[in-house]
Parts: sequence; C-alpha cells; structure tokens
Amino acid sequence: MKKIAKHLLSLVLVMSVFVIPAISLAAGNLQVTDLGTNEVGAAVKLGDKSPLTTATNLINTAMLFLGIIAVCIILLGGFKWMTAMGSEEKVNEAQKLMTAGVVGIIIILSAWGIAKYVLTQAVNVTTTGTGTLN
Repeated sequence: MKKIAKHLLSLVLVMSVFVIPAISLAAGNLQVTDLGTNEVGAAVKLGDKSPLTTATNLINTAMLFLGIIAVCIILLGGFKWMTAMGSEEKVNEAQKLMTAGVVGIIIILSAWGIAKYVLTQAVNVTTTGTGTLN
C-alpha cells in the first residue's frame, strides 16, 4: 500500500509541475511574455483579462486537476479489485476506494457548478447592473 501511495504522490507531483501549467497555458490562463529584455525602463506587461475571467480559469484548472485525481483513485480501486484474487479484505478496500472516488467526483462537480453560478451572477451584476444580488 505504501508503494502505491508513493506512486500516486509521484504522479500528483509530476502533474502539478508539468501538466497543469501546460493546460493553463493552453487555456489562456498564462501568458508568455518576453520579460528578459536588457532595455532600460522596459515596461512589464500585465494581463489584460478581467479578475472574473482569471478566477474562472483558475477554478476550472483546479477542478480539472481534482477530477483527474478522483478518476485515478477510481482506477486504483478497480485495479485493486481485479487483483484481489478473491480476498474479501482487498475487495472491501477496493470498494471503499471506488466509493471515495465517486463521492469526490460528485463533490467536485457540485463545487464547480456552485462556483460557475456565483461567477455568472457576479458578471451579470457588474456588467449589466442587474441580477439577483441586491
């Protein structure tokens, strides 16, 4: 079990270092600018996106990362179940992992839906002056 936990931790670290920034860059959350110029007084270019767009992109990226972890937990549970060889203890452990993964996905989707609703209402209030918020 410790070996599997180490491999799962390694996977999470690799994803956080390489995959998540690549997804953020592809989704437009990050901007690559040339800040390494030797010009004196060169202006640092800041992003031109609204804070709500940045928050939305950040939440979507975080939810994607958490969803990938939940799916990996479900796959790990399925793998344990398939390799249990009839051992009732291992099958119960695998079922617990799969249940935890499904509950995690439900929580992640609920959090994403709530965040999307709140940010949509915030955009409606700030851009049109109308909305359900008073």
